[in-house]
Amino acid sequence: MTDAPPTDGAADSLAYAADRDRGILTPSDREFLLGRKTDYTEHSKKQKRNRIRRRLRNAILDFTILFDHLEDRDRETVFNPEDEAREAYTQGIVDMLGFLHLGTMGYYVPFKDMLGQGVNRAEQKLAGSDYRMVTVDFNVDPVGQIDVDEVVDKLESERFDEVTDEELRAFVRLMTESEAFSPGEMRSGMKEQMPDFLDAVSEATDRRTRRAENLND
Repeated sequence: MTDAPPTDGAADSLAYAADRDRGILTPSDREFLLGRKTDYTEHSKKQKRNRIRRRLRNAILDFTILFDHLEDRDRETVFNPEDEAREAYTQGIVDMLGFLHLGTMGYYVPFKDMLGQGVNRAEQKLAGSDYRMVTVDFNVDPVGQIDVDEVVDKLESERFDEVTDEELRAFVRLMTESEAFSPGEMRSGMKEQMPDFLDAVSEATDRRTRRAENLND
C-alpha cells in the first residue's frame, strides 16, 4: 500500500475517484492500495496482493493483443479524453511509464532497449513496413551541481541557446525554492510578456519561411 497520501491535488483527480469503473484494478483493489479499507487480516492481504500481481502480469500480456489487433479508431478514442480529464490521463501515462521503468530495473532486457523496440514497432505499424527503422535515444542523466553565476551571466546577456537542459532544470528548481520567488507575480508578469513573445516567434517563423522560399527559387 502507499506509504504516504497523494500530493499536489492527486487525491481529487479522476484516478482516485471511488466510483470509477474497473480497469486493471477493481474498485476494491484501489480501496486496499489507498488504505481506505483496512479490515483485512494478514492472510486476506496476502491474497489481495497475489490477485493484483496476477492481473498486472496478464495486463502486460494483453498489450501484445491490443497492439496487434485493437482497431486504430478504438486506440485513438482511448487517447482522446474529454478536456476535463486530460490532466488525469496525462499523469496516468507518465506514471505508467515510471512504473515500467521501476519495474524493469534489473530485468534481463534493459528498459531503454525495450523502449527502442516498442517505438520501432509503432513506427513500422504506421508505415505498414518493416523497412521503417528509427533510432531511439534514451538516457537517464542526473542533474548535478551547476555554476549559478555562469547561468545568470548567460541569461543577462541573452545567450539563451547556451543554457543547457541540465542547467535550466536545476536553475528553475533553485529559483522556485528561493524565498524571493513569487508564483503570483511571475504568473502575471509572464502573461503580460507572452503576447509580445508570441509575436516575435511568429515574425521569426515568417522570416524563416520567406528566406527558405527565396533560397529554393
